[in-house]
Amino acid sequence: MVQRPSFQHDGGAGAVTHKRIILAGVLFVAAFTVIAGRMIQLMGFEGEQDVRRNFAAPAPSAMAARADIVDRHGRQLATDLSVFTLYADAANVWDAGETVRALLGIFPELDGPALEARIASGRGRILIKRDLSPRQQAEVHALGMPGLSFDTEMRRVYPNGSAAAHVLGYVGTDHHGLAGIELSQDAVLGASAEPLALAIDLRVQHVLDDELAKSMAEFQAIGAAGIVMDVHSGEVVAMSSLPVFDPNNIGASPPEARFNSATLGVFEMGSTFKAFNTAMALDSGLIKIDDRFDARHPIPFGRFQIRDFHPQARWLTVSEIFEHSSNIGSARMAMVLGVDHQRQFLSSLGLLEPTRLEIPENGRPLAPANWSELSMMTISYGHGMSVSPLHTAAAISAMVNGGFYVDPTILRREPGSVLPRRRVISDETSAEMRRLMRLVVEQGTGSKADVEGYPVGGKTGTAEKPSNGGYARKALISSFVGVFPADAPEYLVFVMLDEPQPTPETFGYATAGWTAAPTTSHIVARIGPLLGIAPRRAPRDDDEHADAQGTGVAAMGEER
Repeated sequence: MVQRPSFQHDGGAGAVTHKRIILAGVLFVAAFTVIAGRMIQLMGFEGEQDVRRNFAAPAPSAMAARADIVDRHGRQLATDLSVFTLYADAANVWDAGETVRALLGIFPELDGPALEARIASGRGRILIKRDLSPRQQAEVHALGMPGLSFDTEMRRVYPNGSAAAHVLGYVGTDHHGLAGIELSQDAVLGASAEPLALAIDLRVQHVLDDELAKSMAEFQAIGAAGIVMDVHSGEVVAMSSLPVFDPNNIGASPPEARFNSATLGVFEMGSTFKAFNTAMALDSGLIKIDDRFDARHPIPFGRFQIRDFHPQARWLTVSEIFEHSSNIGSARMAMVLGVDHQRQFLSSLGLLEPTRLEIPENGRPLAPANWSELSMMTISYGHGMSVSPLHTAAAISAMVNGGFYVDPTILRREPGSVLPRRRVISDETSAEMRRLMRLVVEQGTGSKADVEGYPVGGKTGTAEKPSNGGYARKALISSFVGVFPADAPEYLVFVMLDEPQPTPETFGYATAGWTAAPTTSHIVARIGPLLGIAPRRAPRDDDEHADAQGTGVAAMGEER
């Protein structure tokens, strides 16, 4: 039997071979797909990521945010803003020249050749510009230049410019405080998200700044300082020191503009110290308001003589000594009490140590190392001892608020909070001081400080500046400290002008009654309504008012 040849074995081998070819093709396609996909990924996604690295979105800021600073009514005084900083990663810049030319179209102030040389070096991350606006950042993005990147940084912004600049201070490039509240409260501002509320009233601050600037220009003074204070709480509602600076651009200000003359500067305050001498005398119980002192002749002391600038040449009561600002009478009152009593009393008013205001710029008073009898007599009328305007404001507040010294504060105090205060004179002495300070404005050297509807009480002070071991007669510190309403004071206004010059309108005088007193009047008239104080009728008739407001030289006198 002849059998047909069998093809089963050969056919199986061919099928296997065919399957292997198909499988190899599938694997090749799969491998190609994987490789192609990876190439696409490398060219696409990773390329995009590389572009993003070279032209990065802003990186998170390494700086810690600071809390806002606000005024007593919540108005913003300082805040943080995110700003952009532009860098060039030199190794990733394709064409330094092309890149710099493109950037100059947005930032023409850049030094093109220097920047191009730095980028062309191919080394490092190069700072190009800080504080870009969102629009500028978008314009740089639109250039499409590789190698450019951004960081976000926190910038401290002061929306009101120079207002309360010496109170607020400023921060450095590391976002930490370097002066003012920004320095003293640095840890608090860096750790809290809650705004820090100051005692400052931004509306009152603007008025104080404006009126001081006007007077400084009118009298060609080289500087000025001013304080508005709540006499009961010790809160500093406004504080100014001129010249001033803009904390948004601290590098543009000279060092003298950053000096806070309201708290750090110390000056002989002249006759404002007679308020302390008079209160000391009355509160001692050894001297009564109607007691009389011999002011007929100067007091000789060695080679010195204590004189009055406008001598009454008669015996004067305590009230008349204050009203006419008699140096002779003040010295004789101090002589009754003695050196130790005077030093102790001034110490109780905080006048021998720096104040505790919550900023680092607190000046130390200059008092005699050897507190002699001559020192005692000259200090009684404000010479031979130097304090800051803030010292004076806080001590005068104690004279009129019922007799309590309250530590001044730049931080807002909650209504009803316990005040750090101590009694320094009796309530009766304080009432007498309010009456005497009103008398100075009604009939004495402070008449130009008065305001219709807001009766002012106060004291003028004019002191010659020390110079070469003596005094410069034409270089004056003219100041006025006023309180209102005079019968029940709520606020104090202190004004000081540094070397004011006389004008034809002041009859050649540059003393406090002609310069600082009218400035105080303008301030009180504007801030009274802002502070919610209803105008009232002055406790005197119109004829007496007209007499006290006389514009002649005789009405004002020249008070030192």
